[in-house]
Formats: sequence, C-alpha cells, structure tokens
Amino acid sequence: MIPPEQPQQQLQPPPPAPPNHVVTTIENLPAEGSGGGSGSLSASSRAGVRQRIRKVLNREMLISVALGQVLSLLICGIGLTSKYLSEDFHANTPVFQSFLNYILLFLVYTTTLAVRQGEENLLAILRRRWWKYMILGLIDLEANYLVVKAYQYTTLTSIQLLDCFVIPVVILLSWFFLLIRYKAVHFIGIVVCILGMGCMVGADVLVGRHQGAGENKLVGDLLVLGGATLYGISNVWEEYIIRTLSRVEFLGMIGLFGAFFSGIQLAIMEHKELLKVPWDWQIGLLYVGFSACMFGLYSFMPVVIKKTSATSVNLSLLTADLYSLFCGLFLFHYKKHEEPKVARRQPQLSLHGIFVLSSGRSVLLSDPKILRSTEQRLQ
Repeated sequence: MIPPEQPQQQLQPPPPAPPNHVVTTIENLPAEGSGGGSGSLSASSRAGVRQRIRKVLNREMLISVALGQVLSLLICGIGLTSKYLSEDFHANTPVFQSFLNYILLFLVYTTTLAVRQGEENLLAILRRRWWKYMILGLIDLEANYLVVKAYQYTTLTSIQLLDCFVIPVVILLSWFFLLIRYKAVHFIGIVVCILGMGCMVGADVLVGRHQGAGENKLVGDLLVLGGATLYGISNVWEEYIIRTLSRVEFLGMIGLFGAFFSGIQLAIMEHKELLKVPWDWQIGLLYVGFSACMFGLYSFMPVVIKKTSATSVNLSLLTADLYSLFCGLFLFHYKKHEEPKVARRQPQLSLHGIFVLSSGRSVLLSDPKILRSTEQRLQ
C-alpha cells in the first residue's frame, strides 16, 4: 500500500545574520585620544603648521640670514675700530677713515670700469649719469662722516641701536621709489622702533647730565640719526642701481666721487687733526682694520641686497646691535646699572618692532606702466 504523499514543506530563507559590531574598518575608528573628527582636524592643523615652518625656514631664507650676519660682523668691526681710535688714541678723523675706503673702491672697481669696452666703460657712464652719481657720492660720504663723527660724543651701543632708524627710512623710500607695498603691520613696527629710539635718546641725555656731558650725548645721537637717514637714501638708491644696472658700476662710481669729495673735505676740515694723530703701529693697524671692514661691507652688501632687498638687509643688520652691546660691556666696560630705566625699555621696544616688521610680507608691484614711469623718474 502506497503511503499518502506528504505535503512539501516550503523552504524558508535563512534568517539574516546579526550584524557583527566587532569587525569595523579602520576608517570608522575614531582617532586615538579624541572624539570623531576632532582628531583629524588636529592632525591636519599640525601638518599645516609644519608646512608653514618649512615654507618660512627654506634654504634661501637661511642663506639670507647667514649673509646678513657676515655684514653685521663687519659693521661691528667698523664700530670697534672707530671707538678705539676715538677713545684710546684721540684720533678724530672721520673723513680720513672714509677717504681710505673710497680709495680702495677706486683702485678695485673704478679701474675695472676704466678698462671695459662699450657702453659699460667709465667714460660712457660718466657721459650719461655723472650728476646722479655725484649726488649719491656726496650722500654716502656725509652718511659715513656723521656716524663716524658720533663716536666722539656717545657710546658704541647707543650708536648701533640708534642706527636702526635706517629701517623706517628704507621702508618709506622703497614704497615711493621702488614700488614695494607694505602692510599696516609694517608701519606699526616702524612706530614701535621709533619709540625705542626715543627711549635711547632720552636715556643718553639723562646719563650725560649726571656725568656733565648731556649736550654731547644729544649731539652724538642726532649725528647718528642724520647719518642713518642718509644711509637709508643711499641703500634704496643702491638697490635700484644693482637691480637695473650692475654692482661694479655702483661701486666704481661711488669710489670715484667718494674719493674726490672726501679728499676735498679732508683738505679743508681735517688736515690739522690728521697732523695731531700720534702715529704708531697700533693706530696704523686700527686704520687698516677699519678700511678692511668698510671695504668688505661695501663690496659684499650689493650681493646681499640683490638676493633679498634693502629692507631685509637692514633688518638682518640689527644683530650688529647685539654684538656691539657685548663689546661695550666686555671691552669698554659699560655699566648696566648706570642706565636709567627708560634705557632698559629700548631693546624691548626695538625687538618688538623688529618682530612686527618681520611678521608681514611685502608685495612688489609689477604693473609695467608703473614700473616704466618709475624707471623714467629715477633715470
């Protein structure tokens, strides 16, 4: 007997497996020590900071800083030799010191121009631009004269610190003549630097009154500020020449007109002082050291300016103030406790101003029409 057919059971699909909450992908895991997206944000911000640091501390920037320190050491050497000549040997000959430098520039660079052919020959340059280099030579000569003369009246540290007045002068002249545009932060830095210089001038006057030499200190400070203003004009003019013409032409023409005018000024103003100098090997060595540092500064500064700018170079030269401060403390035995409180604010204000000036980037305008009109105005 055949058993009856059993009804076929309908096959049901197996129930879905419960989700496994243990196995997850790495992308879904939260960052360690933070919740969700905050970890990725912090990691990206750290990467951004590292990228900004690498962008700032690049090879060109480090080379510029190193070159600036070489110039700072040369300026410190110029200040030391001038101070020793003025204080220890009473050799007050600022024009003669500049004359030696211009003679070296004449022998090296002016003779180089003289043997060239074509449009770069000395006579060809004189026919086209002689009166412009004559004015530049006078400005450069008097800038050197005022600053070296100031060593007879005030301290090495005060001269080096007040000499940073060249920075706002260069920035303002670069704005109008080189078409370099700065941000508001740069002008804030200028104001802070000027406040610092005002503190140093006031401190010198107060210290000078206690020592019976207040007027002399003030005269020295004013001489430095006048020399720094002329240096600023010379530096901006130098930057324009080396960018549009050549370094050798600038140095050769400065050597020619500087030697000519310093020789005339030496014969009129300093021939008696030169006869009073007690010549010996030490004084001769100081004059040689001053001339070598000055010649190195003039020869090397156009190279650095062409790599950076006149403003960047003068910012780098502010480290010469630090070198001069140490030299004043250890070589000339300046006393820190003799300074009034206002003088101790000067380095702080100057450093704050320097950091503010360095924090923003300048912009060079490149409109061909503006550049052509400016070039015609300067030529």
